[in-house]
Amino acid sequence: MPESVSALVARLARRVPAHEARILVAHVLGVDLARLLVADRPDAAASARLEALVARREWGEPLQHLTGLAPFRTVDLEVGPGVFIPRPETEVMTGWALERLAEVEASVPVVVELCAGSGAITKALATEWPREASFHCVELSPDAFAYLERNLAGLDVDARLGDMADAFTDLDGAVDLVVANPPYVPLEHWADVPAEVRDFDPALALVSGPDGLDAMRVVADVATRLLRPGGWVCAEHAEVQEASAPEVFVRQRTFTHVSDHRDLTERPRFVTARRGGRMGA
Repeated sequence: MPESVSALVARLARRVPAHEARILVAHVLGVDLARLLVADRPDAAASARLEALVARREWGEPLQHLTGLAPFRTVDLEVGPGVFIPRPETEVMTGWALERLAEVEASVPVVVELCAGSGAITKALATEWPREASFHCVELSPDAFAYLERNLAGLDVDARLGDMADAFTDLDGAVDLVVANPPYVPLEHWADVPAEVRDFDPALALVSGPDGLDAMRVVADVATRLLRPGGWVCAEHAEVQEASAPEVFVRQRTFTHVSDHRDLTERPRFVTARRGGRMGA
């Protein structure tokens, strides 16, 4: 007789973390985690598939690649090779962005995401924002953009494939909020990146010059161009950039209220700044 689900989970939990074992078993059986323990016993084919997935996880392949899904705040994202896997650290910045949206006086706020990757931030914002808004996002990688299009299907989002440096010139001076999770790993810290990230996430989404801030400088330039006076920008950065990332926006000389913020683990994680001008002084 096939082993029970609880016995299967207990056995696999000796090879991978228990919560990952439950996720993989639920994935293969096609049931919600909440109903896992009352699911039918796996047949031989399901057991063989589980063994293969657990072996891949033991070799370091991300759990999200094995299931094809990554949770992010209130949404799930389709992910796989070629696209950056969204992390919980970015959820705090997304919450901050929602708070700023609530302060916008315009009846239809305009939001632009740069370096959109899987579309995680835009999908969360468009899903959680309770009123009308105009959402736009841009991604450079064709591989990542394919995931982005699938993740944003059914949402009213203007998604574009291209370089953020010259994206959305049609929105210059009209945007209320710019949000970005750009590549930010300094080349000198590449060896410190966890193998699971270094070996499976695309390098294009990770590394950004010797100090890790090449893309951040472009974000600051683009935000200067896109934002209306009083509009906000937020951008994620590495822990070692607690001072240097905000300095990028200070040196731009077009921003006020430059501040740094911490993530769920109390590590420095994202910078915010307000576009100066008549409404932003």
